[in-house]
Amino acid sequence: MRHTLHHRQHLLVSLRRPLIAVLATACLTAGLSACADGADSPQNVTSSQKSTPVTCTTAPTPRAKDQALTLPDKKTAQGQVFIAKVETNCGTITLELDGDKAPQTVASFLQLAKGYYDDTPCHRFVPEFVLQCGDPTGTGQGGPGYTFGIENAPSDNQYPKGTLAMARQANNADSNGGQFFITVADTSIPADSAGGYTIFGKVVGGMDVVDHVAAAGAAAEDANGNTAPNQPISVLKISISKK
Repeated sequence: MRHTLHHRQHLLVSLRRPLIAVLATACLTAGLSACADGADSPQNVTSSQKSTPVTCTTAPTPRAKDQALTLPDKKTAQGQVFIAKVETNCGTITLELDGDKAPQTVASFLQLAKGYYDDTPCHRFVPEFVLQCGDPTGTGQGGPGYTFGIENAPSDNQYPKGTLAMARQANNADSNGGQFFITVADTSIPADSAGGYTIFGKVVGGMDVVDHVAAAGAAAEDANGNTAPNQPISVLKISISKK
């Protein structure tokens, strides 16, 4: 079943808060609409292949500040596919990164995987839709010190379960930074005036970790407008290899 996120007309977004635009106020209308089945989830997602129960340790405390880095050259990822082993306090999530379709985004992720993402919480969870991560401050307002434009946004607004995509500010095509999201269900996210959201990879292992966090639900909205997952999950470190 595919779920649909709707825009809110009076959407307000902080200029420093990279968000999935339709999630900026964590507003989901009552009675979420469900669309007909369509595109399949990524083939290697392992949500139903649970060999051992998922258990979580205590998540580390977020850093008080993020870092100021320089946007890397997209040529470092262009035409290549990478595997990212994302170690979390709830287990390992394996990502396939598509440097052919989203070279700038993947180049940025590769750079940020070298320490920037260490001990970084997934600060926002919207049930049945997305888990958002990548801000070292845990506030939803942090970034790496640079931004870049949209790549590889789907023309049909469809984001299958296990999709790895970039969060950004509403109606701002050049606001991709360090925050990313994983869809926890087949999801339709309407494009805004800037377009859609950059898809740069997919989950190919450890989707049961994401499912475990999703099953625990979300907390009430905090002062920063975030609905954190009830089960805290943080990226501890990331290792990268070429496919």
